[in-house]
Amino acid sequence: MRNNRVWLITGCSTGFGRELAKATIQAGYPVVVTARNLPSIADLVRGNPDNVLAMELDVTKPDQIEKTVNATIEKFGRIDVLVNNAGIGYFSSVEEAVEEETRKMFEINVWGLMHMTNAVLPHMRNQRSGHVINISSIGGLASFPGVGYYNGTKYAVEGISEGLAQEIAPFNIRVTLIEPSGFRTDWSGRSAAKTKSAIKEYADLISPFVNEENHGKEPGDPKKAAEAIVSIVQSEEPPLRLLLGSDAYHIAVNKYTELLKTIEKWKEVSVNADFQD
Repeated sequence: MRNNRVWLITGCSTGFGRELAKATIQAGYPVVVTARNLPSIADLVRGNPDNVLAMELDVTKPDQIEKTVNATIEKFGRIDVLVNNAGIGYFSSVEEAVEEETRKMFEINVWGLMHMTNAVLPHMRNQRSGHVINISSIGGLASFPGVGYYNGTKYAVEGISEGLAQEIAPFNIRVTLIEPSGFRTDWSGRSAAKTKSAIKEYADLISPFVNEENHGKEPGDPKKAAEAIVSIVQSEEPPLRLLLGSDAYHIAVNKYTELLKTIEKWKEVSVNADFQD
């Protein structure tokens, strides 16, 4: 295991990104930390100018992506770990969602993530090694009322990442999807937009899932999540998917247990859809 892997992390101003930046810096890795608001991450560089580079980065702006990747290569000579953490949430019933808000979320959560990845992959292919960490969600495996479009962004990230993992495996580049449940980050606070439901039936259904009183009371510890992400990068055989949080574990097990039951229940109908010789 190399302890000189160069990390490039997006969305370091708060939450997972910030905790992961702190953990990697403390571990002595060369790290490039990024945020849309550069002063918000200035403290991460203080005392570590040789090992830490801070860059202004909005993942929806190709010029900033190119500038960040080039600066990383110029300072450290390589990129070993890309963490696509930048993202936003959006609360609304599917029927009442504002298209402008959903498109903005897809631009950041999906297209921003992929533009960032595609900018880094040529360097990883040339060095024949690398690890792409995509921060997904348990909401990329199971959907919930009130966040259908958010689920859509994460399902997209899951599908693209799984295909990508197979394409770049021959170059010794790994992909890992991080699938957390509720953690005490800013995801459901400042980093999320909301459209208040005007349809009573939806409001009653959605309110337990988007109750603002739950913000800051989530069971997940972002520091432990950061430690877990560092540990899989150090692993000889990192997983394609890593669930984080006890809720994530139980939700995933329940989802796939029920899915397997349904598959078996309708097996005859499924297999009989083929041409019969």
